[in-house]
Order: sequence, then C-alpha cells, then structure tokens
Amino acid sequence: QVQLVESGGGLVQAGGSLRLSCAASGSIFSLNTMGWYRQAPGNQRELVAEITWRGIRNYADSVKGRYTISRDSAKNTVDLQMDSLKPEDTAVYYCNYKTTVSMYWGQGTQVTVSS
Repeated sequence: QVQLVESGGGLVQAGGSLRLSCAASGSIFSLNTMGWYRQAPGNQRELVAEITWRGIRNYADSVKGRYTISRDSAKNTVDLQMDSLKPEDTAVYYCNYKTTVSMYWGQGTQVTVSS
C-alpha cells in the first residue's frame, strides 16, 4: 500500500500562483511515476502533469508553459508549481503514484481561480 498526502491549493485570483505538494509513504517502489490529475465538476479526471523516476516530464497541453512539476525521489515527494492561473484551472487536484502494477490516489485538494 502507498499513502499520498497532499498539501497546498486554495483560492487565488486569475494570474496568480499556487504550489501543490504531495508526499508518498508506505511500500514505495523506486521505479515509479508521480503526478497530478484534476477533475472539474461535470468533467472527467484528466492528467495535468507527471514525472517519471528518470525525471521525464509530461504535461497537458493546457498547462504547458504555466505549470512545472518536480520531484525529490529521496523524499518521495512531488510538487506542482502553478503560475499564470486561469479560471478554467479550477478543479480538485489529485496526486497520483503509479508503477507497472499499481496505482494510488491522494484525497484531492481544491484549487479555485477567481476571475
């Protein structure tokens, strides 16, 4: 089992910044990918950004150039720096941990961007 604890999020005005952090604990397998997904009301959960154990990053087109994902593999943490936020970025953001055989989710943290 892997537990994911998220922090950060909140309310910010359009154009502002927020930083999300996620710490993983439990049975961590080093060859993992950690990332962030989001789900807005009425929408499906979608990938925002992820980073592999090798440091390879993948971003959704909608956040490229505005969001930056980073990880500290020694501490099993992943951060998401969100800049130039837009109202359409409003959603519940979920931390994700996955390997070839397992996947775990955090409890989610609300990000609200006001116009």
